[in-house]
Amino acid sequence: MLINEIGIKIKQLRLENGLTQVELANRCELTKGFISQIENNLTSPSISTLTDILEVLGSSLGEFFDESEEEAYVFTKKDFYEKIDEELKNKITWIVPNAQKYEMEPILLELEPFGKSPEDQPHNGEEFGYVLKGSITLRVGKKKYTVNEGESFYYNANKFHYLENNEKEKSVVLWVSTPPMF
Repeated sequence: MLINEIGIKIKQLRLENGLTQVELANRCELTKGFISQIENNLTSPSISTLTDILEVLGSSLGEFFDESEEEAYVFTKKDFYEKIDEELKNKITWIVPNAQKYEMEPILLELEPFGKSPEDQPHNGEEFGYVLKGSITLRVGKKKYTVNEGESFYYNANKFHYLENNEKEKSVVLWVSTPPMF
C-alpha cells in the first residue's frame, strides 16, 4: 500500500462504519482537523495513532495493510465448470467456483428429454430450484410434483430426491443446495 492510500482507506472505513470525522475524532481523542488531514493525505498518523483509529473502525494493522486479493463476487462463464452425464442425459454447470466451501451451492441443471439428475440420498439441508426452461418432475420421497417454467420448488432434503424431465424438450433449472452436495 502506498503512503498516500492510507488516508483514502481510513476514510472508506469511516464511511463504512457510518461515522463522521467529528465522531471518529471524538472516539480517538483527536481533532476533526487532524482526521481531515489524514484522510486528505496531508499528514500521516503515527503507528500508535493509526492503531487507535483502526480499533475504533473495527480493524487492525494486519487487516488494514493486507493486500491479498479480495473475494470475488461476480462470476462469468469462463469461471464455470461443466460436467456432462450422457447416461443420465444431463449437464451440470457449477456457476460459482469452489462453492463447496460456502453455505450453499448454486448450479444450472440442463436435462435433455427424458433425462434426470443424479438421485440424492437424504441429507441435512435444504434445496431450492427455479425452472428457467421447460418442465420437470420433482421427486421427494414417494411423492412427485410437476414444476413448470417460471415456477420454483423448495424442500428439506431429508428424503430421497431427484429431478427428471419427462418432456420432449430440454429443461433448464437453477438449483441451489445447502449445504453443497453436487
